[in-house]
Amino acid sequence: MTTQIETHVQYNHSYMTTEDYMAQEEDWDRDLLLDPAWEKQQRKTFTAWCNSHLRKAGTGIENIEEDFRNGLKLMLLLEVISGERLPKPDKGKMRFHKIANVNKALDFIASKGVKLVSIGAEEIVDGNLKMTLGMIWTIILRFAIQDISVEETSAKEGLLLWCQRKTAPYRNVNVQNFHISWKDGLALCALIHRHRPDLIDYAKLRKDDPIGNLNTAFEVAEKYLDIPKMLDAEDIVNTPKPDEKAIMTYVSCFYHAFAGAEQAETAANRICKVLAVNQENEKLMQEYEKLASELLEWIRRTIPWLENRVPEKTMSAMQRKLEDFRDYRRVHKPPRVQEKCQLEINFNTLQTKLRLSNRPAFMPSEGKMVSDIANAWKGLEQVEKGYEEWLLTEIRRLERLDHLAEKFKQKATLHENWTRGKEDMLTQKDYESASLYEIRALMRKHEAFESDLAAHQDRVEQIAAIAQELNELDYHDAASVNSRCQAICDQWDTLGTLTQKRRDSLERVEKLLETIDQLYLEFAKRAAPFNNWMDGAIEDLQDMFIVHSIEEIQSLITAHEQFKATLPEADKERMAILGIQNEIQKIAQTYGIKLSGINPYTNLSHLDIANKWDTVKQLVPHRDQTLQEELARQQANERLRRQFAAQANIIGPWVQTKMEEIGHISVDISGSLEDQMNHLKQHEQNIINYKSNIDKLEGDHQLIQEALVFDNKHTNYTMEHIRVGWEQLLTTIARTINEIENQILTRDAKGISQEQMNEFRASFNHFDRKRNGMMDPDDFRACLISMGYDLGEVEFARIMTLVDPNNTGVVTFQAFIDFMTRETAETDTAEQVMASFKILASDKSYITIEELRRELPPEQAEYCISRMTKYTGADAVSGALDYVSFSSALYGESDL
Repeated sequence: MTTQIETHVQYNHSYMTTEDYMAQEEDWDRDLLLDPAWEKQQRKTFTAWCNSHLRKAGTGIENIEEDFRNGLKLMLLLEVISGERLPKPDKGKMRFHKIANVNKALDFIASKGVKLVSIGAEEIVDGNLKMTLGMIWTIILRFAIQDISVEETSAKEGLLLWCQRKTAPYRNVNVQNFHISWKDGLALCALIHRHRPDLIDYAKLRKDDPIGNLNTAFEVAEKYLDIPKMLDAEDIVNTPKPDEKAIMTYVSCFYHAFAGAEQAETAANRICKVLAVNQENEKLMQEYEKLASELLEWIRRTIPWLENRVPEKTMSAMQRKLEDFRDYRRVHKPPRVQEKCQLEINFNTLQTKLRLSNRPAFMPSEGKMVSDIANAWKGLEQVEKGYEEWLLTEIRRLERLDHLAEKFKQKATLHENWTRGKEDMLTQKDYESASLYEIRALMRKHEAFESDLAAHQDRVEQIAAIAQELNELDYHDAASVNSRCQAICDQWDTLGTLTQKRRDSLERVEKLLETIDQLYLEFAKRAAPFNNWMDGAIEDLQDMFIVHSIEEIQSLITAHEQFKATLPEADKERMAILGIQNEIQKIAQTYGIKLSGINPYTNLSHLDIANKWDTVKQLVPHRDQTLQEELARQQANERLRRQFAAQANIIGPWVQTKMEEIGHISVDISGSLEDQMNHLKQHEQNIINYKSNIDKLEGDHQLIQEALVFDNKHTNYTMEHIRVGWEQLLTTIARTINEIENQILTRDAKGISQEQMNEFRASFNHFDRKRNGMMDPDDFRACLISMGYDLGEVEFARIMTLVDPNNTGVVTFQAFIDFMTRETAETDTAEQVMASFKILASDKSYITIEELRRELPPEQAEYCISRMTKYTGADAVSGALDYVSFSSALYGESDL
């Protein structure tokens, strides 16, 4: 809006008193009742000012009150300084022609928003000096001073403020007004030196040489700045108070002379600020790309190692794999968890800075988005979980294999010892030369053998079953097991065939035999099953076992106790069998029978039974000890389970509680963001201090794994649950702190008050139905409506593209805050940067390398030069650069 300047000119032929001057000293348009010194200064200054413009039209004035009387040069002056055409002047020389021309000039001045009070054409035509000076001052005010404004002050105040700022650093200069502050000439010299230090050596100026200082300023201004000399040094120095209008007129010429430099400086500062923001953002982008590449490369290298499921053949080798995996979990993975968390924080901070500086969002290289890293991390954890399960399963399998292999060897050895010599026995022809009694004895002996053979059938089946299980579990030495098992089965088939053949042979000659000693037969029949029972008992007492719980070992102990309960009855059977042998001896002694000392029906003797019974009795306490030792080991394992469970049942809920507390803090609006940040920092420190509990639990978990304990009924928390919860807690506290930091950054950058931020948070929390920190589109629409937005479908669709550019179907709190503040924020734009470059380029469509290096700091000048493309317009010159496309590219826009 054009400022209305009202000039009051009144005539009074009496001079004003000193008191009148003091009363009206600061009045903008005080009466033009001048003392001779002021009148002289105004006449010289206004004449020089008019000639500085009239010379552009090839003319000038000598006597200010005479040369404007016909109105012609007055109209010409107005055309030169305004750049506009006035009505055609009257050519006549009569008084009414002159009055008409002066009126045309005065009407033009009035058309520019200036109210002329008491200034008439007749006084100008009559050559009234005071009226003429008042009119020229009005023109100077309107066309040379009115548009000067610094920080929205008035023209006079703006010009004074500009002078104060420019001369502030200079010694002996204190500009407070437009009269006595300029008497010593130092203020004028300081203005020139501030903008053109090459023209004046300010350090050599003296405050006690005002004439010299003023003449230096006048001469330099006229010679180098094209500012004509408008004042005499002696007039200023010798006047107690120089004329304010004359000084303002002269100083305004300096303002206009240096205005271009001011504009260029402002433009350069704006460009430097924009470029600094861009350089910092590019550095953050490069750091993100580097961190993302390194993390993805580590994941890429680690996954194949975790996917390598080639089993080892021995338990020790598999345990080394398990230890390597523990080292990965304890040493190698935790730093990567921190890197992943820091990467997300850096990405969020960068995006916030880009939004606040009106830059397009950062799009990482293909495959390096935060979502890509999250997916890769999720894949790593899935493979990691599968690898651990495979390790434990494989260790259980090898443990089972070692147990079965040892059991196979033991049973096979027992069976092979039993079968040793059986084929020779079954193929001998002793029955061909035996007596009938001997034949019957051989027959009974063979029946006893068949009974023994049948009793061993179960052992052979057990051996085959164990071999089959070893094959199914992929035992590394299955070939030797299969070979040995096949030999046993083949031999067993041979024994069966030979047994049948011998029975057939004995039955053919059985009719030739008569009787068999019944006592021997009775002994053999009872001794063989008892011997087999003892063999089974010895085998059971020596049987290897593997258990994983107290209940299992207690079950074995119970079975052992039950076995011991049968020993008295077995001892009775032993005594009965030995009684048969005693009865044989008694009969032999009674009837004088000479015994051969060999039972014809069995190879067992009473000594065999006695010795094997002694073996059984010795093995029973040994078995007791073995079972008790295993019971102690299982009790120790149970203590490990309870110890782990006691801690896990505390740590697990603690982690969950902390997660909930952090969630409550992030939606709390009772305090400031700084309060939330301090609260979160306290939680973060508590979490860091709690790490020792996690480490202790890891130690207990390692003890459990080393003890091969694979289940724990005392807790629902596994170490994996605790690890995942702990990592989520670390990530959540770091991410929540970063979110609050970004909210503070957004609040401060956008100028949002704490009350506004609380209002935004309260509105968001109200419509966050699921309390998960996100709103779905319907809730977001309801939230906007509740805040006074009148939304149509098209407008709401536009807003959704801003708050949910990736179509995730949810609106986060940060996106909500960005939307609520985006449209009121004052940020630099591509158009502003472009306009700044245009100023540096002196309104050209291009800018040169020399101009960039002259106007900008070296680092930022080279930054622009390296990124600007060559200008190809019709007016292009050598070295011309395209600042338009560069400005657009800074903001991700197409060329404007």
